[in-house]
Amino acid sequence: MSTTEVTSEERAEGAPQRPWRDRKRYLWPLATVMPAMPFLGAGLVSATGWAGWWWVGPMILFVLLPALDLIFGATDDNPPESERERLEADRYYRWVTYLFLPVQYASLVFCCWVWATWDLPWHADLGLALTMGVVSGVAINTAHELGHKREDVERWLSKIALASSAYGHFYVEHNRGHHVRVATPEDPASSRLGEGFWMFLPRTVWGSLRSSWHLESKRRSKGRHTPFDHELLVAWAMTVVLFVGLTVAFGPVILPWLVLQAVVGFTLLEVVNYLEHYGLKRAKRDDGRYVRTDPRHSWNADHTVSNLLLYQLQRHSDHHANPLRRYQTLRHFEESPQLPSGYGSMIVVALFPPVWRAMMDRKVLAHYDGDVTLANIHPRKRERYLTRYAAGSART
Repeated sequence: MSTTEVTSEERAEGAPQRPWRDRKRYLWPLATVMPAMPFLGAGLVSATGWAGWWWVGPMILFVLLPALDLIFGATDDNPPESERERLEADRYYRWVTYLFLPVQYASLVFCCWVWATWDLPWHADLGLALTMGVVSGVAINTAHELGHKREDVERWLSKIALASSAYGHFYVEHNRGHHVRVATPEDPASSRLGEGFWMFLPRTVWGSLRSSWHLESKRRSKGRHTPFDHELLVAWAMTVVLFVGLTVAFGPVILPWLVLQAVVGFTLLEVVNYLEHYGLKRAKRDDGRYVRTDPRHSWNADHTVSNLLLYQLQRHSDHHANPLRRYQTLRHFEESPQLPSGYGSMIVVALFPPVWRAMMDRKVLAHYDGDVTLANIHPRKRERYLTRYAAGSART
C-alpha cells in the first residue's frame, strides 16, 4: 500500500500535488491498549465471570497480536525523507508516547489494589502478575523510544517507565553500550548463532548489568560528580521508592507479585533483544575496528499491527543506523534481514531453542550466502557449525 496521496493526474506536468500524510497518524494511540491490559482483564472477568481473563496480557501478546499480524500482513512503505523534519517536529507523536506512562502506572496501582484486597485464586493472581509483567516489558520499549532523544523531559520519562521493571540500568547500557557494540561478540545483548534463549538470558542480564556499571563509572571518572547524578543509583532508587511506597500503601502481600511482574518485564525485553540480532555480525576493518552499523545488522519485521503497538520497534535496522530518528519516521530497507513473523510470534518460538534454531539458523546462513564464518557464532558451538557448514556448503 502506498502512503503517497498523489493521483495520476496530479503527477502530470504542472499539476498541483497534495502533501503527503501519515495514514496511521490516528492509529498510533492504539499503543496505549497495551498498558491498559489489567483494566481490560478486570472488565472481562466482571462481564463473564471467567477468571482466565486475568491472563489477558499473554493472550494479547502471544495469541491476538500474531493473529492480527497474519490478517493485516506487513507493509514496506516509508515516509518521504523530505517529510522527516516536519514529522519529527510534530509534537502529537511525542504525546502518544507520553500518554503510555500514566496508563502504565494506573495499571500498576490497580494491580496492587487487586492483589491486596480481592480474594482471587492463586492462578488468577499469577495471571494478573504476568499481565502486569507484559505491561512493564512493553514499557521498556517506550523507555527505549524516549531514552534516545535529546530532550531532558523525555530522558526522565524513560527512567520513570523503567522503574516498574527494576531495569533502570538499561538506560545506560542500551544507549552507551549496546549501540556501540551491537552485532559483535563483545555485546551481551546480541545473541549468537547456536545460542539458545535460556543460555542467552543469564549472559545478557549479568553482562548488561556489569557493562552499565563500568560505563557509568567511566563517565563519572571524568570531572566532579555527586551520588545524586549517578545514573544507575538514581534509577535503582526510583524502583526502591516505588516498590516500598506500594508495599506501605497495600501491604507486604503484594511484594512477591511486584517482583514477579518485574522479572517477567525484563525477561520480555531480553527475549526481544535475543531475536533482534541473532547470529548477525559486523565485519572488521583492516585496522581491527568494526564497520559501522547498517541495516544488515538487525532482524526486522514490517508487520503493521505489532509495529503500531510497539512504536515501530520492529524496524530495528533503521533505529540502529540512526538512533535519534523518531518512531514515526523509521524506514524499511530491502537489505535488512526479515523475521518470518512479528515479535509476538517470534518470542514464543524463541522460548523453544530447537524450534528457533530450526527456523532461524538457515536464515542466518542465507543472509551470509552460506558462509557461516561471517556469522556471530556461539564459542561453544563454533566447531560444530564450521564442520556442518564448511566451505559454504550450507543449504539456504
